[in-house]
Amino acid sequence: MNRDIAPTIGRSRAFLTVFLKEVKENLRDRRTLISAFLTGPLLGPMILVMLLNITLNRELDKAEKPLPVPVIGAEYAPNLIAALKVDGIVPTPPIANPELAVRKQDADIVLRISPDFGRAWRKGEPVQVQLIFDSSQRDANTAVMRVSQLVETYARQQGAMRLVARGLSPSTAWPVVAAKRDQATAQARAALMFSILPYFFVLTVFMGGMYLAIDLTAGERERQSLEPLFANPVPRWKILAGKLVAICVFATASLLISLAAFAVVGRFIPTEKLGMELDLGLGFGSRVLLLMLPLIVLLAALQSLVAAFAKSYREAQTYVSLLMFVPVIPSILLSTMPIKSQAWMYAVPLLGQHIGIMQLLRGDGVDAQQLVLCLLGSLAAAALGVLVTVRLYQSERLAISG
Repeated sequence: MNRDIAPTIGRSRAFLTVFLKEVKENLRDRRTLISAFLTGPLLGPMILVMLLNITLNRELDKAEKPLPVPVIGAEYAPNLIAALKVDGIVPTPPIANPELAVRKQDADIVLRISPDFGRAWRKGEPVQVQLIFDSSQRDANTAVMRVSQLVETYARQQGAMRLVARGLSPSTAWPVVAAKRDQATAQARAALMFSILPYFFVLTVFMGGMYLAIDLTAGERERQSLEPLFANPVPRWKILAGKLVAICVFATASLLISLAAFAVVGRFIPTEKLGMELDLGLGFGSRVLLLMLPLIVLLAALQSLVAAFAKSYREAQTYVSLLMFVPVIPSILLSTMPIKSQAWMYAVPLLGQHIGIMQLLRGDGVDAQQLVLCLLGSLAAAALGVLVTVRLYQSERLAISG
C-alpha cells in the first residue's frame, strides 16, 4: 500500500489527521476489508447456523422417523418386537458381529435378546435384553436413547401388568417417585447449545482490527514510513491515539456486522423444535456491544504492542496470530471446569465478557454491579495496555526497520 505522509502534522489536529489518514488508506486495502467486514463477522454466523441446522435436522430425523435397528433373537420376544414396531423401531436382520458393527458405525445400536427370554418370562423371572452401542459415537446418542426409553417403557408396562394379575397395585413396585422440577427456561436451555457465541464475538473483534494493527506498526516499519511520521513535531502518543482509534473503529464495525448477522441467522435455527428459545435481537446485541467496548480497546492495544516488536509484516502476522489463542482461554476454562460465577470474575477481561454474554443468552441479564465490574476491569487493563504501547512508541528503535 502506498502511503503519502504529509511532512508536517499540526499539533492541534494531529490525532484527527492520523485517524482519518489510516481509515482512508485502509478502506482501500482489500485484505483489511475482507478480514474486518467479511471473514471475521460473517464466517462465524454462517458456519454456526449451517452446522446447527445439519445437526439438529439429523437428530430430529432420528427421533421422529422410523429407526432401523438390527435385532438378534427377535423370534424369542415377539411381543417386545411388536411393541417396538408400534413406536417406530424397524427390526432388521441380525448381524454376525454386533460389537464390531457399532465400533465401525455400521449400526448405531444393536438389540440382542437372550434365547431363554421366553422361559424366564413364563416363570416371572427377570429377562435380559442387551443394547449394544458405542457411547463414544456422538451421532448414535439419539438412537440409543430412543431405543433404551422404549425398552424401559415396555418393561414398566409389563411389570405393572404382572402386579395387577397378582392382585397388587402397580405402585407397590415404586414406593418412592422422584418428581423432577426443571427450573431451566427455554432460553436457558438454548444458552447451553450456543455457549460458543462469546468466543465468536471476541474472535470477530480480534479479526476486525488485526490486519489494520499489523499494517499500522510492522507494515509501516517495513515500508520505512514510520520514521518520517515520527519526525513531525507532534507528541507520539497522539500518533498512537489516532492509530488505535482507527483500529477500534474497524473492530467495532466488524462486531456490529457480526451481531446483525447472528440476529438474522438466529431466525433460521429450529430451536423451537427442541423446546428452546433464542433471542439474538436488538436488545441482546446492544448489551453485548456495551460489554465488548473496553475489550475492543484492550485488544487493539495488545495487537499494536505485539506487532511493534516485529520488523516485517509477515513476522508480525506470526506474533499476532499466536495472540489469537488468548481469547479462547475463558471458553476452555468454563467448558472444562464448570464453576459458579463470582463477582470478581466480571472484572477479569475476556472472562467477564464471556460470563456476561452467557447470562444474556440465558435471559438472566447483567445487573448494574456486574456491568460496572466488567467495564472497569477491562478499561483498567486497556489503559495499562495503552500505556505500555505509548512507552514503546517513545523508543527510537521502533522507526528503524531491518
